[in-house]
Amino acid sequence: MKIALHGAAGRMGQRLVVCGAADPDVEIVAAIDVASHPKIGTDAGTNAGIDPIGVPLTAELPEDVHPDAMIDFSQPAGLEAMLGRCVMRRIPLVIATTGLTADQIAIIDEAAKVIPIVFAPNMSMGVNVCMKLAEIGARALADHDADVEILERHHRYKKDSPSGTALKFGELIAKEMGITNFRNGREGIVGERPHNEIAYHAIRVGDDPGQHTVVFGMLGETLELTVRCSSRDGYAKGAYAAAKFLQGKESGRFSMFDVLGLN
Repeated sequence: MKIALHGAAGRMGQRLVVCGAADPDVEIVAAIDVASHPKIGTDAGTNAGIDPIGVPLTAELPEDVHPDAMIDFSQPAGLEAMLGRCVMRRIPLVIATTGLTADQIAIIDEAAKVIPIVFAPNMSMGVNVCMKLAEIGARALADHDADVEILERHHRYKKDSPSGTALKFGELIAKEMGITNFRNGREGIVGERPHNEIAYHAIRVGDDPGQHTVVFGMLGETLELTVRCSSRDGYAKGAYAAAKFLQGKESGRFSMFDVLGLN
């Protein structure tokens, strides 16, 4: 399977290069990043700390390269531009970029009418299984007086907060429990905790690749679901699984639940 990577020079992009180079079912045919990146023109493998793979970092997808799928771990503005190119060239797309606006998500929905897209705030297979467990727990506890808090921990370089993954956990739980209020942390004299809310707590430290904990708190007992990523490789392998899932599909928007058969 021929794969193009967008955001290939970044921290996540480098792990995609390493994992793709090690996968016998994958051939990386393009490695794309912003034109101003200082490593443009260098070999993507060398930039990722492995042997050269014969694919330079470029600012555009070369016209003579025809990937079976594009994996996007970039920034919202970069994704928006790449989305149009994938539609124009009918390239299946895996979107792992977070921090998107409602308008940008609407553009993804329009593009999915033309090409197949896996769009998920987190590509980790473990995280998505944990999301399904949280959904099941929320459904079971919906009428049993459970408070819900979501804690997430990431590296110091992460730009969005709360994480897209934490927000997705909250979305799934809120739907099952009929919760409509959300808050980010607490400060000062805030009074007793209202029942109809989910609170997010974001921690940014060091090089942590990602941890998420969902707490269902009741009177007399507490249920916690935690998933921890020890490296970015879990995200990369999930993204490649999503790209493989898209093969043979003509259009539609899919999630990692679809990829993992959890729907």
